[in-house]
Amino acid sequence: MTSVKVRSGESVEKALRALKKKLDKEGVMKTVKAKRFNDKPSVRKRLKSKNALKYKLKKFR
Repeated sequence: MTSVKVRSGESVEKALRALKKKLDKEGVMKTVKAKRFNDKPSVRKRLKSKNALKYKLKKFR
């Protein structure tokens, strides 16, 4: 579980920003968004191959 230590005198907004940054680095938000809806296996397969192609093209630039 991800946690952020809040120092005395530190604002809540700053702690929230640090937590969001940490969650983004760990990829938690991406997985939550991906699991929000249930995709059919065929759609998932199509998306996976599309992302692989995108990655492959980006790698050769």
